[in-house]
Amino acid sequence: MARLPAQTLARLSLVLALAFPVVHAQGALTAQPASVDPSPEELIRETQVVYRIEPEARGGEAYKLVYLVPAPLEVVWRFKTDFNNEFLLGHKFIKEHRFIGQHGNVVITEDIYTSAPGKVFRWKTTVYPSRHRLEFVLDNPRECDQRFHYGFIQLEPFGEQTRVTHVAYFDFFGASLWANYPWPGGMSSFLRYTATWEQETILRLRERYSEKP
Repeated sequence: MARLPAQTLARLSLVLALAFPVVHAQGALTAQPASVDPSPEELIRETQVVYRIEPEARGGEAYKLVYLVPAPLEVVWRFKTDFNNEFLLGHKFIKEHRFIGQHGNVVITEDIYTSAPGKVFRWKTTVYPSRHRLEFVLDNPRECDQRFHYGFIQLEPFGEQTRVTHVAYFDFFGASLWANYPWPGGMSSFLRYTATWEQETILRLRERYSEKP
């Protein structure tokens, strides 16, 4: 649910990578096919797995984040589709979140991030309830210094838990450095923080979303 405009982190990565070029190469994620997936055993053991996947034809970067949420599918779905919420402000990288409106199954939201306080990111999300799938696209990439940013979130039952698959394709200045940066401030660190934040937040709000609207 949280999507970070990582230009600021990428610029920091660039400075540090130039200062420590040998160390930067260590721990970088290798791009893998989009079909890559953790085994059930790995997912249970790790609870969250991050992949750097092959980008689309236009270039840029892409990731696949797979994680478990300790709640049933319908509870997580209600949480994910509550676009008019305040809980996103508990994510340390999100400064403001606004629900703009909904037309049919298309929802418009706007976010301001701590890493880009002067920019408003307008997200268009298409909701597919029967498939428990969300498809999102950044509606104003030029205003946010990006070429493109889009992807999907897929929910699936995993025993009494829910498996979340979050895939995104994006491009902006410094995207490759951010995607490969192995330390705090890089893509892997941000995605793992986001998965952990969501796991903890759903546990805290589980009772609220256990009730059918």
